[in-house]
Amino acid sequence: MRFSASAFVLRLLLSACVALALALPLALPLALPNTAQAAHKAKAPDKRGILLVAFGTSVPEAASAIDALKQQAEAAFPGIPVRLAYSSRIIRDKIARENPGDAGAVKRSPAQVLADMAAEGFTEVAVQSLHAIPGREYSDIKATAEAFQAMPKGIKKVSVGRPLLYGHADIARAAEAILLSLPKHKKGEAVLLMGHGTDHPANAAYAALQLALWKQDRSVFIATVEDTPGLDEIIPTLKGQGVRLAHLVPLMSVAGDHALNDMAGPDKDSWASRLKAAGIASTPVLVGLGSRPAVAQLWIDHLRDAVQDLSTKELGD
Repeated sequence: MRFSASAFVLRLLLSACVALALALPLALPLALPNTAQAAHKAKAPDKRGILLVAFGTSVPEAASAIDALKQQAEAAFPGIPVRLAYSSRIIRDKIARENPGDAGAVKRSPAQVLADMAAEGFTEVAVQSLHAIPGREYSDIKATAEAFQAMPKGIKKVSVGRPLLYGHADIARAAEAILLSLPKHKKGEAVLLMGHGTDHPANAAYAALQLALWKQDRSVFIATVEDTPGLDEIIPTLKGQGVRLAHLVPLMSVAGDHALNDMAGPDKDSWASRLKAAGIASTPVLVGLGSRPAVAQLWIDHLRDAVQDLSTKELGD
């Protein structure tokens, strides 16, 4: 039998249609992702957290002030988990030595806590410094935060909240808050604030705060433990003003080892002993800045700015 060309073409088309009909049920599942696969690959919602970073303290009573700041942060940001880290390696190591085998007492570094948070699926973290000045510890916190944000996986956005004395506006607000919480003092008395001090350029923040305090109260002075101005630079001024009694107050987040020993301790090198040798009596006030509500609120306000920054921060900023 002879077939025309048109009949031959028709047979080819019919064969192709049959083959396509048989292959289509097998091809569709491969070509179109099923609902379960699509849902699995959908973008997971961001998980936001807060990390508070304190210098740290090995004095249990002083540590309660840091815990109180953590509770304030939790109350201010309900629903956002709040974690805590100590930036001082010396303090962390001392706590570990004094509490062998006690995992609950161990304090972790900012990097360790951020690594934990990344492993737990946090994608956005507001890191709040509980330091007084933007010194070396604060610079290290920022560097650590930037390193985690630069990693290809894990935390995508990290913002860092300002320490207490960061800029002119912060210093002015801090001066107001500190003055509100100081002990009452009369003529012949002064308040002497003990700052930590550092050879970092940020030590200048103490001088700026001093000027802000003097605008309202010329009987409030700042000296530092480890840099300038030292106590020896302040004593002549106290004597020149006829100060007979100095209220000693830590200009630190907690009244820890420096306050207990360097400020109020019995050793001859303590501030209390050196003032006594200069003819000035002293009264220690063992309350850190973090335990003064007006001052603690400033750190919470800075944290609020850091949390807000997460919403406006672009990836890679």
